[in-house]
Amino acid sequence: MYELAYHTKDISNNSFLVTGGAGFIGSNIVEYLLKYGAKRVRVLDNFSTGSPANIESFRNNPAFELLEGDIRDLETCRKALEGIDYVSHQAALGSVPRSINDPITSNEVNVSGFLNILVAARDAGIKRMVYAASSSTYGDHPALPKVEDNIGNPLSPYAVTKYVNELYAGVFSKAYDFHTIGLRYFNVFGPRQNPKGPYAAVIPIFIQSALNGEAPFINGDGETSRDFTFVENAVQANIKVLLAENIVQHEVVNIAFGDRTTLNQLWERISNTVGKDLTPQYREERKGDVKHSLADITKAKESFGYQPEFSVLDGLDLTIDWYRNIKV
Repeated sequence: MYELAYHTKDISNNSFLVTGGAGFIGSNIVEYLLKYGAKRVRVLDNFSTGSPANIESFRNNPAFELLEGDIRDLETCRKALEGIDYVSHQAALGSVPRSINDPITSNEVNVSGFLNILVAARDAGIKRMVYAASSSTYGDHPALPKVEDNIGNPLSPYAVTKYVNELYAGVFSKAYDFHTIGLRYFNVFGPRQNPKGPYAAVIPIFIQSALNGEAPFINGDGETSRDFTFVENAVQANIKVLLAENIVQHEVVNIAFGDRTTLNQLWERISNTVGKDLTPQYREERKGDVKHSLADITKAKESFGYQPEFSVLDGLDLTIDWYRNIKV
């Protein structure tokens, strides 16, 4: 992966912190930064959802550092930011169902942990911080495509936590002149995404089911649609925004492909690619889920030069190949 370079600036004298760097998206960002010669790439992770396997191949790289710790501890965050120029904050407890089952822990990690990183980064005087925002912030707003300024009521505790992140980031921009950028991810998928556990995402579940010759469950009638986004597009966004010049206020931008795929279409593509003809089993829709999601990515394109290079179909083929070659 990462045959495309998304930056022109020399990063060989720069140090980066990736919180949640042993997680799915975070480890892909780490891989990119190491490949293109960053002076230092430090990962802060407590491995609650991240995996040591995701960073195993980086451990012999002299530019790689691992700090095992929790963003809920402010002093750990301060330690992680020592000598750092840029921060990509990916650490969070994802999943709508997880937040419904345990809203307190989701709030502790996603709100208190985010605030700790924000305070520590402000005090450390870092050059730029980007953070993982979420399309869940759009809540029950019915309009499609989703435009950054038009949000509705949150439908889950997880959505509340991600919206609070944006509110805090906006206040820090106005009160302290500390300007961060939030990337509202839309259903990111790709290599290193865990297909196991009660809160696994739909694409790795579908791929693992197809490879195992098992029919998956689909929540609802299968016509729920999402703007599925290959992980390398998310990496591109992080790199371009981290290295952007002349950012003078807090901004939030959609990071997606800009097209919709239904769950039925998704399963059809995956099962056909794997060569398995299996009829999915349908069940009740999940609480807190929105029916349709589609991003307007105009702002990201115009503000930061974001241009998704990988379609859903291209990304699915690459992801299926990755799962075929590993043991999960």
